[in-house]
Amino acid sequence: MILLTGAAGFIGSCMLSYLNKMGHHDVILVDDFNQHRKDNNWKRLEFHSIIHRNDLDENKLDGLDLECIIHLGARTDTAESDQAIFDELNLEYSKKLWITCIRKNITFIYASSAATYGDGALGYEDSHDIVSSLQPLNPYGESKNEFDKWILKQNITPPYWYGFKFFNVYGPNEYHKGRMASVIFHCYRQIQETQQMKLFRSHHPDFKDGEQKRDFIHVEDVVSTLYHFMESTPQTGIYNLGTGQARTFLDLVENVFHSLNITPRIGFIDTPIDIRENYQYFTEADVKKLSSASVLVHEFKTLEQGIREYVQDYLTQQKYF
Repeated sequence: MILLTGAAGFIGSCMLSYLNKMGHHDVILVDDFNQHRKDNNWKRLEFHSIIHRNDLDENKLDGLDLECIIHLGARTDTAESDQAIFDELNLEYSKKLWITCIRKNITFIYASSAATYGDGALGYEDSHDIVSSLQPLNPYGESKNEFDKWILKQNITPPYWYGFKFFNVYGPNEYHKGRMASVIFHCYRQIQETQQMKLFRSHHPDFKDGEQKRDFIHVEDVVSTLYHFMESTPQTGIYNLGTGQARTFLDLVENVFHSLNITPRIGFIDTPIDIRENYQYFTEADVKKLSSASVLVHEFKTLEQGIREYVQDYLTQQKYF
């Protein structure tokens, strides 16, 4: 039996769908199921039972016959400033699940974030040696890095554990995410409404408008990688999970237009004040460690392929993964 947190959300529901595809139906789902805008993500899928995240206490955890915990639940709003929320949901909750995996002697898989790298001053290598020196740009990134730091100080660990620094994940099942949805999702919506797309203007002298770069990875490549680690149990540790190829936002937006057979019309607006100072202008995963774990990064979807599939197979048809 697998315990999956964040199961109603974007990546979590895709993880559940992938587990179903691979023959796993004994999955216990954990999330805030009162947010009914996420119901279509998970209700059509197969699972054992659901537990509201606030009801997952030690007694309930001890009573579960588990083989693995996949912990994808978190507060992910990079504009959120309330540190207490991140301490509760991203740090203390994660510690509790880690301890459960030790007691049960089972595998622990969790989501870290590329936000831990901050402005990239120390690079993007997923070495444990630099974790304590990283300077994230917002409380979300700080909470993820604090958990990474805490784990690396532990003398007693689960038999296998894996933390994944997700880079910019996109794909189906993010209909509910609002402002925090991927740029691809917002681009599609804007094109449908206005026949054009407005990107954030660059406020950094080293980057022209639209040439900010991120490492964009399709959610299917993310969940298949997590499944690979659960099944093959390679070397324990923290891993980057990206394609290893940074692409510009202009590349991304132009591909959305092309997927819709519409001539690109792209403008620019100022980056909102509340995120401007903490904005990442470049991210690119160092994927050497990931490749060493027998993950075929070169087979991940290209940006062109991933956007075309997402737009044509999901967004235009309002389908779910």
